[in-house]
Amino acid sequence: MDASHTHRHPVFCTVVPPHLLDRAARSEDSRRADLAQRTLEHDSLLRTRRRMTTVRGITAAPGAPASDAPNRTIYDAQHRTRLPGTQVRAEGEPAGRDATVNRAYAGLGATFELFLKGFGRHSIDDAGLALDATVHYGEDYNNAFWDGRQMVFGDGDGDLFLDFTVSLDVIGHELTHGVTQHTANLEYYGQSGALNESMSDVFGSLVKQYSLEQTAEEADWLIGAGLLGPNVSGVALRSMKAPGTAYDDDELGKDPQPATMDDYVRTSRDNGGVHINSGIPNHAFYLAATELGGKAWERAGRIWYATLTGGELAPDADFADFARLSVAAAVSLYGEGGAEHQALQKAWSTVGLG
Repeated sequence: MDASHTHRHPVFCTVVPPHLLDRAARSEDSRRADLAQRTLEHDSLLRTRRRMTTVRGITAAPGAPASDAPNRTIYDAQHRTRLPGTQVRAEGEPAGRDATVNRAYAGLGATFELFLKGFGRHSIDDAGLALDATVHYGEDYNNAFWDGRQMVFGDGDGDLFLDFTVSLDVIGHELTHGVTQHTANLEYYGQSGALNESMSDVFGSLVKQYSLEQTAEEADWLIGAGLLGPNVSGVALRSMKAPGTAYDDDELGKDPQPATMDDYVRTSRDNGGVHINSGIPNHAFYLAATELGGKAWERAGRIWYATLTGGELAPDADFADFARLSVAAAVSLYGEGGAEHQALQKAWSTVGLG
């Protein structure tokens, strides 16, 4: 699938969804509203640019063996928006005084390691793609994104959001958009777009769990824990364990994610609710992983990875397609009627996709 997938859908994927920033932009606090509106307008501009250009990734030299070590470069935008910025740390260089640079560097490495050690994948494209990231992007920029070729982190405003490098799963989330881009290439709209977002949440959570050596039972299953500012009532951007409970705040509203198809949200906003309805496949993964127990990347994660990269998941796949293919992957990997097969069937049935 990787080698033959020559047409790539241009992508611009942010970790903070537009509906959340929309709420902040209506705040009575003028500073909050202005910063949220500025982030929304900037994201909209970048999203439009991305649709109009072809994604050109930096690929390994033809025939060069993929390394078992990452090739990371961190840049500093110095609060401007021109990418990539000034190079401040290259692969193998020691940590410096800037904690944001150090966290970005470590997060890229942790994501590389999970995909290599957990699934035998050599970087984002499975061919040793260089991992680039820019920090200190913009002024009080309230987001982080994958633009089709690199990671970009804002510093947050210190009020609603903190530095976007503080959450390891956010780094894993955004880089996984690159993995999806180079494999199933899921279209960023409707259920296929929600699957795209869910893949990033699943593997972002697994990056954190792998780094912390956590079992499925020990994991918090939160995306963006530690990212919300001191004045926000909430614990994270999303919860895979209990979609719809990550935050309930006067300014940001209540987490709108559904956990099952009974509460599926039909909307034309946010590319058809890609950040909202992703709660359904997210919850299915959580249920399967905790049913199986142990390290989530070892069985549940392997099934999800095989489904994403196996070549049968169409770019316009819906939830039912993914459920069917993941059950087939469980049978292929572990046999029919085994614990993995049963866990998958039970998980998908629980969320309404049996």
